[in-house]
Amino acid sequence: MATVIRFARHGSKKKPIYRIVVQNKTSPRDGRFIDRLGTFDPIKGEESLVLVQERLEYWVSKGAIMSPSVESQVNKAKRAGRSTAPPAPKKAAAQAQEAR
Repeated sequence: MATVIRFARHGSKKKPIYRIVVQNKTSPRDGRFIDRLGTFDPIKGEESLVLVQERLEYWVSKGAIMSPSVESQVNKAKRAGRSTAPPAPKKAAAQAQEAR
């Protein structure tokens, strides 16, 4: 199964938000995905890239190919010296950990 790392469009009309996902190459752009790696908001600009770097490296090591647009955004973030930090944990997950 050939896998690709690409953008999946979400958000409303004229206000796109893209998820960076790992998909089967034959899946539609907004269709079924294997793993979600992060998000990108083109309205806010390049600073809005949020990416789980460990998962990206894992999928690239497994043979997943980045689309040109995803590769461009990742390279821009690296050149600017910005870290692509993982998203903050959800409130429910944080509360569950505190309860233990």
